[in-house]
Amino acid sequence: MSEARQRLKVLFAGVLGLLLFLGVARFAYTPLLPLMRSQAGLGIEAGGWLAAANYAGYLIGVVVVGRIVSLAVKDRLYRSAMVVAVLSTVLMGLSTHEWVWALSRFIAGLSTAAGMVLGAGLVINWLMRHRQRSELGIHFSGIGLGIALCSVVVIFIGDRFDWREQWFLFSLIGALLAIPAWRWLPRPDMAPLPASATHMHDSPPGNLFRRVLMAAYFCAGVGYVVTATFIVAIVNAQPAMKGQGTWVFLVLGLAAAPACILWDLIARRTGQVNALILASLAQIVGILLPVLGDGLLPAMAGAALFGGTFAGMVSLVMSMSGRYYPTRPAKMMSKMTAAYGIAQVLAPALTGRLAAQGGGYASGLYLAAAVMGLGVVLLIALGLIPDRGREAVAG
Repeated sequence: MSEARQRLKVLFAGVLGLLLFLGVARFAYTPLLPLMRSQAGLGIEAGGWLAAANYAGYLIGVVVVGRIVSLAVKDRLYRSAMVVAVLSTVLMGLSTHEWVWALSRFIAGLSTAAGMVLGAGLVINWLMRHRQRSELGIHFSGIGLGIALCSVVVIFIGDRFDWREQWFLFSLIGALLAIPAWRWLPRPDMAPLPASATHMHDSPPGNLFRRVLMAAYFCAGVGYVVTATFIVAIVNAQPAMKGQGTWVFLVLGLAAAPACILWDLIARRTGQVNALILASLAQIVGILLPVLGDGLLPAMAGAALFGGTFAGMVSLVMSMSGRYYPTRPAKMMSKMTAAYGIAQVLAPALTGRLAAQGGGYASGLYLAAAVMGLGVVLLIALGLIPDRGREAVAG
């Protein structure tokens, strides 16, 4: 098999993995949330707590996988997580008890952590060992495609299936995605420094640079999670847009799919920190448009802006992390993702509490936009901090 064809198979294996981990195990919950509230008796505050349970599992998973050194163990754990992602989705349809749903979301979060961190690490390790450009734009397009996938499924099955049957359908889709995602990803090269990768060496950033970047990425996590979790419920709650939330979520996913590749190109011209600043500013506008605008068009525009930025920010930060530690890419990826994950535990629970007190889920969008504004300030400061590893990022 030619090197170019093998590269495409590896990248598409990663994309299909993200379709499973994000599109099924994680994001299916978002368009199904209104259905579960109307058919399964899920309370408004409980909806936020279930999202928080998912991200608690995600956060714990990130901490665990970040401590794993062996490539062989990472590979086995990544493949095991595919099975867990499918089983956790099945579990959602097997019960009407909130504690079972919370357990399912927690387990799904564990699998998503492995899928995001280990999957990206395995892909970027293969790319760098084979002297390929170490950008993850194509890989992380799976985030947007995953959102689009679950939106299309819910739109087209409509009222033909109840909430339980829809979870079982997503389980089947996840199992079908797992087959090529498993088969097309090569087992990792266990040689410590193969001849094709003599250029690989770690170039860690300074401590201050890393800490400020983590703080900014925490803010990005808050900005991401409120919209990504509640946008369908927020749109559906507005009388003029009742039933249109899943279409808005579809636009979000379609915008996110090419965004990672686009932000890779922007970062080549502006540098990655400046690209993160631009993406953050655009994302703030995208977060606020659905609640400040009137009608479906502003909601669609906001979803497009949001989708076109949040996935790009994830890709940029993960690419930066991988370039700092090409021989151990999960080392910094896991720390960055932990900061992102802490935000994703706190923000949905807080949004659910605000909603239960009468503000509605939309109140969380104002909180998310404010925290993103703080993130912009941190990123601007980041550009002024010396970084001994900056040359590795610029390459």
